[in-house]
Amino acid sequence: MELRQLKYFVAVARERNFTRAAETLNIAQPPLSRQIQQLEQETGVILVERGSRPVRLTEAGRLFYEQAVQVLDRVEQMLLMTRRLREAGQTRLGIGFVASTLYGYLPEVIRRYRAARPDVELALVEMTTLEQLVALKEGRIDIGFGRITLEDPVLERRLLRNEKMIAALPASFPLVRQARLVTLDELARFPLVVYPQSPRPSYADQVLKLFRDRDIRLGVVHEVRELQTALGLVAAESGVAIVPACVERLKRDNVRYMPLDEPDALSPVIMSTRRDAPSPEAAVLLKIIKAMYRDAGITFGQ
Repeated sequence: MELRQLKYFVAVARERNFTRAAETLNIAQPPLSRQIQQLEQETGVILVERGSRPVRLTEAGRLFYEQAVQVLDRVEQMLLMTRRLREAGQTRLGIGFVASTLYGYLPEVIRRYRAARPDVELALVEMTTLEQLVALKEGRIDIGFGRITLEDPVLERRLLRNEKMIAALPASFPLVRQARLVTLDELARFPLVVYPQSPRPSYADQVLKLFRDRDIRLGVVHEVRELQTALGLVAAESGVAIVPACVERLKRDNVRYMPLDEPDALSPVIMSTRRDAPSPEAAVLLKIIKAMYRDAGITFGQ
């Protein structure tokens, strides 16, 4: 006896018509009739009264119908439980990232990881570095890519590389037409746009520290929530900004990028994981990053 035969019989019993049952099952009527006959031969009893309109079940047929429904329901529950077990056992990797890393090597890292681990469910969430640290401790993410250097005994933080910082200027500014490095003194003459506004400390504090360490006084400082807003204000000629060099890949109308005359103006890219219970996938991801850096000629950890 096959499950298919039970499904066919239940369909006939419910529809009380062979033609409609065949349409419901998306098969032709003759094969359906043959399967019911084979089922009767196997059970040794007549299940369906032939010639009745609508189709009626015999006494044995009604008893068989009740049992067949229970068997099919039980099989469906087994399949559902098996699928849930498979989904529960599926590896999931949550990654938090600051927005600027999307314009660097993170997309290529993700592409290579997906190719290497196609069965892993990947969840990507944009969040600030401080938000990542909280999410890691709460188990909402497994890995974080941020830019703020903070020590935490619960977390393992690895410096992947230090990225140069560059100036983002309105295309109409005279500085853009000069083929040379831009100084912080020159940038301090204009309103400075920093991001993110909160939580702090953040990348905004790295930028402000550049001026503070050199005793350069700033005039107007606009604090905005995110990178895109900062570039929007630059495009609107409302100020200048200092951004990681990877942001230059983001082409924005009326925004030009220029190198800084500050070799020490660097922003770290840091990978964070839980120290005591890191995801096994973190090691896979780190191996991919190291290989990618090696291919690109980037020194890991510098």
